[in-house]
Amino acid sequence: MSIKLTQHEKNQTYFCTFTCVDWLPLFELTDFYDEIYKWFGILKTSGSSVVGFVIMPNHLHALIYVKAQSINKVLGNGKRFMAYEIVERLKAAGRADILKYFPRG
Repeated sequence: MSIKLTQHEKNQTYFCTFTCVDWLPLFELTDFYDEIYKWFGILKTSGSSVVGFVIMPNHLHALIYVKAQSINKVLGNGKRFMAYEIVERLKAAGRADILKYFPRG
């Protein structure tokens, strides 16, 4: 079950988990690992950093240190842009069977 709390503290490390829709192995199906590493790089340039992580085929666990932004904003932006890229990769692969899980897929 997801718990949504607004976190206002900065200069903190957070344990974060996010999952793919219906636990589908979307990271694996779209060979998405490069985009996750790219997001980690974006975090670094914004003053945040990834302390540790585990990437599974359908979910991600990460210890993320945030310096200037709220963790809610960091995760929200990351998940949104990654979702767009997953949809694009599914379209390119002709995976209409999976795109049905996305409202605008």
